[in-house]
Amino acid sequence: MENPIIKLQNKISELTDTQRRVADYIIKHPLDVAFLTVDQLAGIVGTSTTTIMRLTFSVGYSGYTEFQKGLQEILRNRAAPQTRLEANIKGMGENNLWGRYAESQISSIQDTMNMISPEVLEETIEKIVSAERIICTSVRSGLPVAQYLTHGLNRLLGNTQMIVSDVSDWVDTIVNMSSNDLVIAISFPRYARRIIDFTETAKGNGVQVISITDSYSSPLMKHSDLILPCNSSSIAFHNSAVSSMFVADYLISAIAINYPERTKERLDKVNKILTNMNYHSLHE
Repeated sequence: MENPIIKLQNKISELTDTQRRVADYIIKHPLDVAFLTVDQLAGIVGTSTTTIMRLTFSVGYSGYTEFQKGLQEILRNRAAPQTRLEANIKGMGENNLWGRYAESQISSIQDTMNMISPEVLEETIEKIVSAERIICTSVRSGLPVAQYLTHGLNRLLGNTQMIVSDVSDWVDTIVNMSSNDLVIAISFPRYARRIIDFTETAKGNGVQVISITDSYSSPLMKHSDLILPCNSSSIAFHNSAVSSMFVADYLISAIAINYPERTKERLDKVNKILTNMNYHSLHE
């Protein structure tokens, strides 16, 4: 059976803003939606039942009931691992902040895995390895992810740099970029205006854009070729970078594993230089 979530993800760029809001909710809360009536879902999302029905039609279902049955089937097929996870977490006391934090982040990673299909990840990797130049850009809470991704990709490919959107004069860089180049933008609510400006300008100049953000409703969506939505919720006040760092680390790992003939030679050269300059401290 086809996965309704993947079908929604593949169709997301063709949806209206209202339909995209519904799709976002379904992708983030598949377990809830699997047992909500169409009226209940419409009330939660703040739209009409007609909009939801049109959305299910657009992804190839006869209506909400058939879509929901497909969703229930997919959830049943993958229930066992999640059941084991929940059983492991049950032993944590309600007052155990460390345990509640871990539960929250594990849930966020699971949500992120639900939102990003393997096909989108594969297409993302293809764009990265085929790009002549790569710029990673972010501000504030997204900066650690941009720094980590820049370091990993540059170590593997040697063509990646980071630009901090709100302090760098990035216009001079963008004007020299082409469709052979790639911008990876990272931004979460409240979305920084400079990141949106950066992606809009890059896209307007024909540069490919991949955005790591929180949802398909992000303002970066309309300026991006691909979206990697990551759950950025936390148990406190801030945007959590755990899920997006998880995705960044996957991209680095997948490129190293899938393109060894391209990355090994560069890694060997870098390691040789670091060894010759006695860069690392060794315990004897």
